[in-house]
Formats: sequence, structure tokens, C-alpha cells
Amino acid sequence: MPVWRWQVARWTTFDECAAALDLTPAELSWFADARHWNRRATATLRHYHYRWIPTATGGIRLLEQPKPRLAELQRRVRRHVLDALPVHDAVHGFHRGRSALTCALPHSNQELVVRMDLEGFFPSVSALRIRSLLALAGYPPAVGAALAGILTTATPVDVLAAAPAGRRDRIRNRLLGKLAGSHLPQGAPSSPAVANRVTHHLDRRLAGLARALNANYTRYADDLAFSGAASLAAHRLVPGVRRIVRDEGFRIREEKTSITPAFRQQRIAGLVVNDVPAVARADYDALRALLHNCVRHGPAAQNRHGHPDFRAHLRGRIAWIAATSPARSAKLRQLFDQITWPADTQ
Repeated sequence: MPVWRWQVARWTTFDECAAALDLTPAELSWFADARHWNRRATATLRHYHYRWIPTATGGIRLLEQPKPRLAELQRRVRRHVLDALPVHDAVHGFHRGRSALTCALPHSNQELVVRMDLEGFFPSVSALRIRSLLALAGYPPAVGAALAGILTTATPVDVLAAAPAGRRDRIRNRLLGKLAGSHLPQGAPSSPAVANRVTHHLDRRLAGLARALNANYTRYADDLAFSGAASLAAHRLVPGVRRIVRDEGFRIREEKTSITPAFRQQRIAGLVVNDVPAVARADYDALRALLHNCVRHGPAAQNRHGHPDFRAHLRGRIAWIAATSPARSAKLRQLFDQITWPADTQ
């Protein structure tokens, strides 16, 4: 009999897992896609919709959105399995009761802030890594493989071939290589929960290193943040983080590493933390100007990045500012309420 850890749903056989998810065994095999037929299927039969997104630095990102039935299965696995698995206290992204603000607070008014980013965070999480975590929870191999299959995907060859032109370097090549294998899809409702749980050991080790150097540590998705006094030994911290991250199967994006003293603007999770965490004045001014132009010229002309739901995008940016400044948010909301939207977005 399995040795169960944590309060996960206790499915001991493949058929039992299928029944608990309201599937037949054949349907579970189809969604778990153990033989990667999804990579060769036509677009109408695939489990995902795909969209390439250029990044501000010239890179690329692939949004993989599961179709409704698979998305619902992923939500069920999240509720019955993932939510019972431990998350480290340093985690603030995609975790109930936590936010960018709670991530930034431990680093406010510190003499030195160190930021490091994980490269290709979601694509770096493989089905094998998830199966190992599920085995630790107590799931037999057949059940763990089925659940990992539901939570991961392998990108079809034609989608990879359609990657937009951009900066061509080792980072791009590594990303495409990871997408070709089983990985966490960016766009699935379960992926943030999976990523936070498979990195529990990584977070424990990074928190231990920070403690040894009298530093604070928090993580928001792929953003690693450390801070402390001016005497913080960054020459020991940065190589130590790099070594731990490599040991745990990830990679640091070196060009995004920054060491910022208090006399320069310090940012954590998009918030300025030199004093009380807040959205940068330049970001607020840019959003206010965008809303003003939407009022004057209409929102369609201002949606230069092609957001599929521009209205929701603007609301999200206003809510982001509201988290740290209700007064600024109220001014932005007044502008937003003056925008004339097309009838189909009302």
C-alpha cells in the first residue's frame, strides 16, 4: 500500500484516478498523452491553443492555453492534489494570501537589494520532476504519470517552427529545446501551483543561504530577491545562489542579475522598495497618459500590443497600482470610467 504524505486525494490505481476525475480510463490516457500524440495531431484535435508573444528584450514567450475540458481537469488536480502539497514561506507569487506587495515588504528600506531571475521557469519544469514530487506524496507510478501528463505538454513541431524572429542566442535555443519536451505550459490554470511546489527544496536551500548571510529572501515566480545591510556579502551570495539553482535543475538568467544600493532605485516584483513599497512614479504617469489618450482618441488606437481584452488589461494595471496607492488608483479609475468602449466590450 502507498505511504501517503500530506492530505492529498488518495488514488491508488489508474482506473480509480480516472473515475475520480469523471473520466473513463481511455479518456484519462488521451488527456495524459503518454505517447505525445498531441505533438503530431491537427490543430482541431490538440489539447492546447498556442500564441507566441515577443518580449520587451527581444526574446520570445509561448502562451499555451488548454482547451476547456483539459483546463477543468487541471483545476481538479490542483484542488485535490496540488493544494495539499507544501509551499515554502518565501513564496509570494500565485499563492493565496500573498502578492507582489508581500514579496516586496521584507526588502523595504534595506541598504542593499540583490535580484536574480530564473531562466525559462515554467518550461524548465519537466514531467519527470512532477512525477517525482507525486511519488513523494504517495502516488503509485501509474497514477503519478497520468497526473503529470495532465499537467504538462510537449509543443508541436509546427508551433516551434513558427516561433517569431527575434534575438537568436543560447537562451532562445534552450527555450525551444525545453518546449519540445514535456514541460509546464504557461497558460494552464495549474502551472503556477505546480511550479511553486516543485521548487520547495530550491526555496529551502536559498532561504538557508540567505539566513547564513543575514539576508532576507523572497521569490515571486521566477524572480529571486535578497536584501540586507550594506555589509551583505554579495560576492558570496550570488555564486551561492547560482550553484544552488544549478543543483536544483534550473538556470540563472545572468543579464538580469542586479545588485542595487540604497542611493539608487531598488525594485522588487515591480515595486520600488527604497522606502515603503510602491509603484514607480514613471509607471503611474505612463498609465495615466495611456488612459487619457484612450479617452481622447478611443481605446482601439491605444492597444498597440494587441491585447485580446484591452479593457481587462487596463483594469488589471489599475488594480496593480491600487495595491499600494488607493489615491492614485482613484484618479486612474476616474479616467477609465470616461473611456467610450465599443458595444461588443460593454
